Amino acid sequence: MTQTAKNRNRMHQILYHWALRKPAAEERALNVRSHGVRLVSSNTSNLGRGLTATLLAYFGFELYSNLTQSPAACDSDKDDIIEQADYLYGSGETIKLYQLLIQYKDSENAELLWRLARASRDLAQLSSTSADNKKKLIYEALAYAKKSLDKEPNFAAHKWYAICISDVGDYEGTKAKIANAYVIKEHFQKAIELNPKDATSIHLMGLWCFTFAEMPWYQQKIASMLFATPPTSTYEEALAYFIKAEEVDPNFYSKNLLMLGKTYLKLKSQKMALLWLTKAKDHPAYTEEDKQVQKEAVELLKTLGVKI
Repeated sequence: MTQTAKNRNRMHQILYHWALRKPAAEERALNVRSHGVRLVSSNTSNLGRGLTATLLAYFGFELYSNLTQSPAACDSDKDDIIEQADYLYGSGETIKLYQLLIQYKDSENAELLWRLARASRDLAQLSSTSADNKKKLIYEALAYAKKSLDKEPNFAAHKWYAICISDVGDYEGTKAKIANAYVIKEHFQKAIELNPKDATSIHLMGLWCFTFAEMPWYQQKIASMLFATPPTSTYEEALAYFIKAEEVDPNFYSKNLLMLGKTYLKLKSQKMALLWLTKAKDHPAYTEEDKQVQKEAVELLKTLGVKI
């Protein structure tokens, strides 16, 4: 047996023994990040960080990369690649995750493609990404999501296609963004239909409702020119989705906690707003988005007279 084969076998043994000893609470599936960077439960995130660290410590980064990131991997290896991608995603390794998945940009595998769409978008959201590269990555993400959806219209493909359409709208103007409103809503609703336990899709539907509930008058005028029945919503509808997302997966995403607080503020429920804004402030900051959520929550709490 070659040394590479021996190392691969040893890596599989580590994975196997790690799986045997992980707590049941850490067996929750990885969530899919919505409008910001990764969405993962804290337990799963710790599992990902720990496993990645174990493999890197044992093999070293170069050997680990050679064992796990071969672009010539056959179809039988796709599950392994997806598992590696999910661990990198859970551990917050945005750049390494993109480097792994971009090797499979020509793949016909829908599971790889929507993960590549997500990774491209996550990379675009990093503060270190230039404006030009961000735009390029956003459009590439949409192309990967569309290809994934064409191959296999599962809930994740619907969700990421809708997210990427929304992102591209930022570059194509308000009119295009509003014109895509019903398309985005349709794909979020389809994602929820296919997987009603995906808290992220439910949250995104709430965000859609909140956006149209607070739409300024000039955008409403544009919408009325584009549609016989323009898209509308209410803060009550948005609140129902945010609450449902929290019921499905409590404390899963700092942005959902923030949006609950903001929605209660819109509904003049200061006591409930205070509760959820405090939760958003206290949520662990794993990502750049989490830090921004904490900052906004603190600012809103100060307007409510809270001394921080």
